[in-house]
This record gives sequence, C-alpha cells and structure tokens, in this order.
Amino acid sequence: MPTIPQDPNKFRCPWCMGFEQYIKYHDEEWGVPVYDDQTHFEFLILESAQAGLSWATILKKREGYRHAFADFDYQVVADLPDSYVTELLQDPSIIRNELKIRAAINNAKRFMEIQSQFGSFSKYIWEFVDGKVIDRQLRSMQNAPATTPESDKLAKDLKKRGFKFLGSTTIYAHMQATGLVNDHLTTCFRYEEVKLLAK
Repeated sequence: MPTIPQDPNKFRCPWCMGFEQYIKYHDEEWGVPVYDDQTHFEFLILESAQAGLSWATILKKREGYRHAFADFDYQVVADLPDSYVTELLQDPSIIRNELKIRAAINNAKRFMEIQSQFGSFSKYIWEFVDGKVIDRQLRSMQNAPATTPESDKLAKDLKKRGFKFLGSTTIYAHMQATGLVNDHLTTCFRYEEVKLLAK
C-alpha cells in the first residue's frame, strides 16, 4: 500500500502516515486524555491483542473486536464462556490467538476488581501520573521512549493484580493512546490541540 504523503499545511507525527484509518486515529483519538472506563478497557483489549503485531493490523480489525467483545462492555466480556472462546478462534475478524482471547476475559474481571477498589479504572490509572498529563515535548520520534518509569510501575502493579499481556511497552502505548502522555511531536498540528484537552 503506498504511503500517503504529508500535507505541507498540516504536519503529523510520521508514524501514522500509512493509510486513511491510521491518520484518522492519529487526528481524532491518539493522545486525547481518557477518563472513561469503557474507552480504557477498549484500548487495553486492543493493545493486549497487538503484542507481536503492528498497531495498523489491530486498527484494521478494530470493528471485528468491537463485535466480538460486546462493544467492549467489560461486564459482558468478564462472563464469556469457554464455548465462546472456541467460537472466537474461528473468527477471522480478530486475532485468533487463544491466549490473547482468554487474557481479554481475564483482564475484564481484573478491571472490575480495580473499579471496586478505586471507584473507577480511570481514577486508578491516572494516579500513576499524579493526575496530570506528562508532556514530553518530543521534537523527534527517535526521542520517544518505549517504556518509562511510570509504565514500568503501572505494568508491575497490573501484573500483581493478575492482568495478562500488558507489559511495560504495551502499557506505555496505552498511556500514549489514552493521553496520560502527550507524545505528539511538537511540530504536529495535534500537539497543541491535545495539550488544551488536559484537565
């Protein structure tokens, strides 16, 4: 697939310049601070499915995941039976990996345990950045870290709570996607826009 050229009047982070769906994701979602639990759960499912794959692959299957996992309703996902896991292993609209599918169901249960303890998953996760967006003011993609002390700490805590397929690299991607970190390049048109959305 040919790479879509940069718009000289609207510079974007170079990583999204692959296809229209990727650009739309970058322009409308990536880096926007998320305080809604269902959105956090959606990204946790998608990011755990990404392990070993590209985010572009997951984006292309996002609607498949939405359908397969009850519009990312964690209460429904937590109760999915083994027979449904077998069914999903035949579904080409998602990544047919049994460990990842079972991890999604497990993580839904652990997700609700956090809600019970902290009031919401959002409240829990934002505590790892002291409730404030980390602004790295990146000038180059080469300066973007794969993990940080915050993602290390969060991933370690999630693992202790029983979450699966959510290591530090995956969790840092979650932090970037859900706006705990603003990792848009400072030259990207979304950098200032996202900055204004922080509470």
